[in-house]
Amino acid sequence: MATPEFILNIREKAGHTLLFLPGVVTVVFDDRERVLLNQRVDTGRWALISGIPEPGEQPAEAAVREIEEETGVRAVVERVLSVFTNEPVVYGNGDRAQYLDIVLRCRAVGGRARVNDDESLDVRWFALDELPELGPIARGRIELALRDDPTWFAPAHR
Repeated sequence: MATPEFILNIREKAGHTLLFLPGVVTVVFDDRERVLLNQRVDTGRWALISGIPEPGEQPAEAAVREIEEETGVRAVVERVLSVFTNEPVVYGNGDRAQYLDIVLRCRAVGGRARVNDDESLDVRWFALDELPELGPIARGRIELALRDDPTWFAPAHR
């Protein structure tokens, strides 16, 4: 995943300190109810399209931008699916981050699915019964997008 310039600037000062960062994750459907996935360069695994909002950028704007930048698909955001804090991650260079993901259901409205940047090895639409191997969190997000449930969030622990 390409690291945004503003995070590189923070890293110059903060080193490998744990950063708490916003993230947007998208579950993008086309008119045939197929799901858009990319095969990530950094892991080689299939994943939902995601990214980090730029300072001042609204989550929906970031989602639409990330989808088009990574896949060539133009999309609109339909609704918020969930808000979720992930477990901290440690990258190969020692940087640590924890993401607060805003997961959005999106609908494709144009463009053609293709590798459109250096973050993806492949980009494809998948029928729901032909999804590649995905982790349980990604599968759960797709399942949530298929239901008409209210926005999911982790309950407060007190």
